[in-house]
Amino acid sequence: MPIYALIPLLLVALGAIPMVVAFVQFLLVGRHAQANRYTHCSNFTPRVAFIVPAWNEAPSLKKTIDVLMSQDYPPDAFRIYVVDDASTDETPELLREKALQYPGSVFHLRRAQGGQGKSHTLNHGLDVVLSEPWAQAVMIMDADVLFEPLTLRRMTRHLADGDVGAVTAYIKEGSQPDNLICRYIAFEYITAQAASRRAQNVTGALGCLAGGAQLHTRENMLAIGGKIDTTTLAEDTFTTFRTQLAGREAVFDGNAVVWAEEPGTLVSLWKQRLRWARGNIQLAVAFRRLWLRPQVHRHLGGYWFGLSFFSLVLTPLLMICSSIGLVWLDLMDPQLSHQVFGSLWRFTFLVYLFITVFSFVIDLNTAKRTWFEGLTYPGLITLGIMVVSCLPPQWGTLWPTAQTSGSEAIVQQGLRIFIYCWASVSMLAAWGLYRLERMGLPDWIRDILLLMVGYGPFNCAVALAAMVAELRKTEMRWDKTPKIGKGSILK
Repeated sequence: MPIYALIPLLLVALGAIPMVVAFVQFLLVGRHAQANRYTHCSNFTPRVAFIVPAWNEAPSLKKTIDVLMSQDYPPDAFRIYVVDDASTDETPELLREKALQYPGSVFHLRRAQGGQGKSHTLNHGLDVVLSEPWAQAVMIMDADVLFEPLTLRRMTRHLADGDVGAVTAYIKEGSQPDNLICRYIAFEYITAQAASRRAQNVTGALGCLAGGAQLHTRENMLAIGGKIDTTTLAEDTFTTFRTQLAGREAVFDGNAVVWAEEPGTLVSLWKQRLRWARGNIQLAVAFRRLWLRPQVHRHLGGYWFGLSFFSLVLTPLLMICSSIGLVWLDLMDPQLSHQVFGSLWRFTFLVYLFITVFSFVIDLNTAKRTWFEGLTYPGLITLGIMVVSCLPPQWGTLWPTAQTSGSEAIVQQGLRIFIYCWASVSMLAAWGLYRLERMGLPDWIRDILLLMVGYGPFNCAVALAAMVAELRKTEMRWDKTPKIGKGSILK
């Protein structure tokens, strides 16, 4: 191999890292049946205080409270504290009604001055709950989250193990009626939660206790300061890391299911995911002395967890590196670029098929609802490039031969560069689609374009925008995702 090709080859190899990590994570899921903490569980029903932050949540709260009150759990062993963040809608009146309907079980905690964000709202509730001795465990959740009847029991059973400090549930997308975006999110949650967090259970380092349903022992909450971090947009992830750094286990239970209403527009989704992505960058900086240092923490500081975390956070940059590397190779040696392109994208295609099929097996019910979204997750253009990469050499029309004329070679090179750059250009296209929706693009046109560009590139575009926002030190704002009460428990 010519030495001049080493640098572009390295750039292409960087672009393959996210797919390698995803492939290994799904292999690890296969070990979850043998490497989990269920053998340490037992029937355990501590007194649980639910803390529900709410700002103008009247459309969702009624259903949320009624569903919680129907939990298969001793009625005198849980209480619901709704922290009203100075709501201006019917939330206060609704909560007064629910407190009368469920006396001694539902409590309305009103903040006179709100608008500071979810962390401050949660801390108001924690101050009240932890100032009294009643609660043995604390459940932090969102106002639109609906618990299945056995979910609380399935979470508290882990607390019978004294090594466990916190448990998180499997949050599933439950919007009804739904749309293409909701179904993409539903499929995404199989990979990001049902699969990824099972793999993290196997390796012993949990990346995130989902903010929609995280259960803590009282001792754990006190050990991490009794408060939620207010300096970041990733308060749930900060809590997860501090739990484990304090010496307690954080566990994901994929059988403990809750349902949530998720964004149905790209504009709302962009706000939510930008907050999450910026939070991940803030986490990386705040815990910079932890990364790749097993001596600090055997699991969180391990090499595999660090690789997994940064391959996710840096995916947009890695995609750009891959595009640069392929174009660089093409300018030097088109045939070599052909070989490298084919190897990279064939591997990507195989991993895509493996992950998609495995995801369907992990959650068959969601797969029945989202099989089309799972198959089109990368976008139809990306799927077309995967197919091109698998074509036999004699079928290729994009690479020059001895008979290729000058004008034909120019056209071929233009098409090759488009294909090589698509991993990067698709992020720009996704950002453009988001901007078009903000300008009033009709939903049906948005959906067609999203199918072409892909939901995966949209997430990458958000992650890249988060990097820019952090570099520019853009003001941190808790942009609440609007909810209209269409969340349901789906079967």
